[in-house]
Amino acid sequence: MTNTVKKEIKVGGNKFTLEIYPAREGCNGVEGPYFEIFAHDYNASLYAFSNKDKINKIIKEKHLQ
Repeated sequence: MTNTVKKEIKVGGNKFTLEIYPAREGCNGVEGPYFEIFAHDYNASLYAFSNKDKINKIIKEKHLQ
């Protein structure tokens, strides 16, 4: 996708790559924006698994506005 935004973020001392995909027109009207995070190492993966809700809240508040 050409409109995908990639950012390097740090949460809880762990590094992640954040990819934000733009909102799109879907069957139910406008859907999105959507995002995915990719951990940089094993410890970041464990942190993300244990703190999924916290990370989602931070991303929605700081990066999806």
